[in-house]
Amino acid sequence: MSRPERLFRLLNALRVLPKPVTAARLARETEVSERTLYRDIESLRAGGALIDGAPGLGYTLTEDPALPPQTFDRIEMEALVVGLSDVRQRGDPHLAEAADAALAKITATLPDRLQRQMLHATHMVHRYEAPAATTPDISDIRSACWDERALDIDYRDANSARTQRRIYPLAIVYLDTGCALLAWCCLRKDFRKFWVARIDAFKPTDESFRPKRASLLRTYLAQFS
Repeated sequence: MSRPERLFRLLNALRVLPKPVTAARLARETEVSERTLYRDIESLRAGGALIDGAPGLGYTLTEDPALPPQTFDRIEMEALVVGLSDVRQRGDPHLAEAADAALAKITATLPDRLQRQMLHATHMVHRYEAPAATTPDISDIRSACWDERALDIDYRDANSARTQRRIYPLAIVYLDTGCALLAWCCLRKDFRKFWVARIDAFKPTDESFRPKRASLLRTYLAQFS
């Protein structure tokens, strides 16, 4: 790991981890010795990061030079907390981790008073019923959507009948009953909603459907308007 990459990882760990963060925890996150960690802390401070703390006390990032200052009113902050909290509850592990990182980055750009309000927002999200399992890992399906690459999937319908299809993945939607993939089905020559939990296997292909994704998704969604 290069030194710039290590310092970036350290800065992100200071944003995301519960505060104050011990030197031992930060050293594990950046895969260095504590002695090197102390030098890296001083490098970040020299670069403009305001980091409170000392060896034995833990560290807190109170001003982040890598992010521009943000201004939100209180209701906007509540909306951010609620939205990202829901992603944390309903998203796959990669998406939940990204929600935590995003909230930490946003919080780090706020003045002290607004940081306290963000950390003690009056709105919270908690779902007592766990969301439906999502297999296979939808982070790979999400990449196919962004890359506009066709997928070959093995799919089970509601009656457990199995089919093999090539699809153009358009968007992932989170519904009350589970997670679904909106797609153009090359087998049926029509739009289809595939429940992610029923996709037994999938394989990315070399077929690109760029730049059709936006227009296909717009047409699909227009059917429900």
